[in-house]
Amino acid sequence: MKIDIGTRIKLNKFVPRDYQLPVIQALESGEYKRLLLCWSRRMGKDHVAFYIAIRQMLTKVCTIFYIFPTYRQCRIALWDGINSDGQRIIDYIPKELIANKNDSEMKIRLINGSLLQFVGSQDVDKVRGSACFGAIFSEYAMQDPGVWTALRPILAQNNGWALFNSTPKGRSNHFWDLYNLAQESDKWFLSFNNVETVDYISQEALDEERKEMSEDFYMQEWLCDFNAGCEGAYYSQYLLKMRLNNQITTVPWEPSFQVSTACDLGMRDEFTLVFFQVIGQTVRIIDSYHNSGKGLEHYISVINSKPYNYKSHWAPSDIQVRELGTGLSRLEKARQLGISYQIAPNLSIMDGIEAVRSTLSRVYIDEDKCKDLIAAIENYRKEFDSKKKVYQDHPLHDKHSHFCLRTLYSTCVYHYLRCETGYQQKSLS
Repeated sequence: MKIDIGTRIKLNKFVPRDYQLPVIQALESGEYKRLLLCWSRRMGKDHVAFYIAIRQMLTKVCTIFYIFPTYRQCRIALWDGINSDGQRIIDYIPKELIANKNDSEMKIRLINGSLLQFVGSQDVDKVRGSACFGAIFSEYAMQDPGVWTALRPILAQNNGWALFNSTPKGRSNHFWDLYNLAQESDKWFLSFNNVETVDYISQEALDEERKEMSEDFYMQEWLCDFNAGCEGAYYSQYLLKMRLNNQITTVPWEPSFQVSTACDLGMRDEFTLVFFQVIGQTVRIIDSYHNSGKGLEHYISVINSKPYNYKSHWAPSDIQVRELGTGLSRLEKARQLGISYQIAPNLSIMDGIEAVRSTLSRVYIDEDKCKDLIAAIENYRKEFDSKKKVYQDHPLHDKHSHFCLRTLYSTCVYHYLRCETGYQQKSLS
């Protein structure tokens, strides 16, 4: 059953602001199937996106997924959320239009058959095989991009639409990539707004916000500055300087100089591998590789497949640990496969971080072959205690930490500092 919005019902519990109207019009005109909103905080990104979802469900019988970084955020931000007027956001949908509402699964079925389902980005299985017509990705910079990968062919088949909203989280992640795609494509509707382009919050309130947060976080959240470092990140400002100095660029392999490798071992976790050359006073990272669930043979075959003339191979000390099944260590196994690893010094985490910081001004990284390494450097950050609302004094263990934890500083960077320049760093083995 198709419901005529103009005559059958009024959606008057949400009144769009002037800068929100073009987003609604862009989708409903039929001109755009992909929309991206890069808006600063408190601009109503989710309010207008939720309003769009309601209108779409009333216009066409369909399934729409509303996706947050986590399932819990779905509930806090929208399902249980309350707007500034004290009204429940979920009540933007008039009760007479709701056939049933499942609180535990956070999904709503309308009387015309349309379905709205809230999911976290980690719940990829919930979207696979669906007949999805529309998808909203909230705070996309913080999401697992695998959900978009899973939904994209479904939306293409159904001639469906997708809306992405977020504030930036640096320049080395999927939201930055999507933002650049939207800038370059006339098939995307792109809206960029912040506190300088739209007057929606008082200067006094902004001044108070600036006092209570780091400058990086203020620039990121209120000005939508992609160059601002991720809050709590160890290296983001150093990486920004590298970009300004053209150190993130095309870094060609110099055949007249030997290549070294550095790795962080992983069995269930990621195995990360970096290829670098030390030339003069610079470290040139020319290539990188990572994978998981593979044996040591796989990674050595990757090393051997490259045309490089090798000088040395560096690995962390746990390569010496003997495996129960074979009685051999991976160090011994690697020797059998033709690679003789040297053991990297066992630095404390904070000593290693300082070693990297002192060296990045002399490091050049290939921007194409090392995209994941660059993303890891930018996003390697302290773990946040959500209960105490403070950052811990140790790194967050996530997909970014594998490249940074030992591959970067305990191997190639420390090797350069100690062996090439005579730098002496205290080893806490």
